[in-house]
Amino acid sequence: MSAHERDILVAFDGGIGVDPVPNGAAPTNADGTFQNIARNIVRGVAPGGGPWRIASLKAQVTTDGRIKVRGRGLLLGSGNRIGQNGNLSIFATLICEAAARSNEHSTANVVPLDANGDFRIDDVLTTVPSDCPNPVLLMRNQGGAWFAAGIVTTNDDE
Repeated sequence: MSAHERDILVAFDGGIGVDPVPNGAAPTNADGTFQNIARNIVRGVAPGGGPWRIASLKAQVTTDGRIKVRGRGLLLGSGNRIGQNGNLSIFATLICEAAARSNEHSTANVVPLDANGDFRIDDVLTTVPSDCPNPVLLMRNQGGAWFAAGIVTTNDDE
């Protein structure tokens, strides 16, 4: 293992777009909508409105708190603005504990999505975790809602 690889706290390869309402529960209304819904809350962070999709996401967080995220195609997945970026600006949040409303380690700067949903974040986390046993990386808007999440990679298959 190189010195550079030892400096990596956690890495992500792949992304999941938000589905804000993953399921409904009976009873149903006369129009077929549900009276009871379950929101897709991740570690205490509420989802953004409407489904979003992301084509790819790669990220690395180093032990000194530096974070690099490369995202492609973060776009609306439904409605009249499907395939558009919704004029979204985002920041990244790393959560390392499994419990809801754990310590949030976020980037200070907000970056706008390109027209095609691509983005780059090169920043330092506002606080740096000493370890990260249950990592979740969320792409969030200034209101705090999440729109995409990273998929943890172990780099075992390289």
